[in-house]
Amino acid sequence: MPANAQLLPQAADAAVAAWRAVRARVAVAALAAGRDPSTVTLLAVSKTFDATAVWPVVQAGQAALGENYVQEGVDKIQALQALGAPVQWHCIGPIQSNKAKLVAQHFDWVQSVDRLKIAQRLSQLRPQAMAPLQVCVQVNLDASPTKAGVVPSEATALAEQVAALPGLRLRGLMCIPDPQPTPEARRAGFARAAALFAQWQQRGWPVDTLSMGMSDDLEDAIACGATMVRVGSAIFGRRAVPEPGLR
Repeated sequence: MPANAQLLPQAADAAVAAWRAVRARVAVAALAAGRDPSTVTLLAVSKTFDATAVWPVVQAGQAALGENYVQEGVDKIQALQALGAPVQWHCIGPIQSNKAKLVAQHFDWVQSVDRLKIAQRLSQLRPQAMAPLQVCVQVNLDASPTKAGVVPSEATALAEQVAALPGLRLRGLMCIPDPQPTPEARRAGFARAAALFAQWQQRGWPVDTLSMGMSDDLEDAIACGATMVRVGSAIFGRRAVPEPGLR
């Protein structure tokens, strides 16, 4: 992104206003759950929005961005780094083996580890000069055949294997439960993830990240213990269809 690239002022103002509204939702939800709002991290998911669209929110103070598509994310990382933006980058989408090197070299976090082979590749390819890659195991709570993630019955074994790999640091778990029609049903799914996370903590593992909840259900996720919510459309608006090859 050229250093002088800018959104129209109205678009930049709208993005920042939406971001502030989401931050307020997070704070209200945390307080309603008897929690300190500072215990919940907002991850702004910027997939399909270019660096120019993201920049106003970063300038306003958003410190962590999530990307689903590896190459798009790398392009954005490089563009914002050129502007001196102190952003923490999270890969939250499925990772193909041929993209593991890009992820290991450019991202700070990976929330979508769902098989040992990918974790091993990330470990092998993480440059020694860089800090360990912060990792969450993605759990497919509903065992849905159309979604990524390890099934709950196999998640603990995978987490233990990930934790033993050099160059990686296990931080917790991420999940995307199936959509549910009521808050009660949504909270039931989030509660299952929270219970698995609690089991890992009871084992004495130094895990601190329960990543769950998005634009439509972040309040329910926070009520069930989420420490990180991943919000895209409520900040940046409706997404365009990604161009071929962005993954």
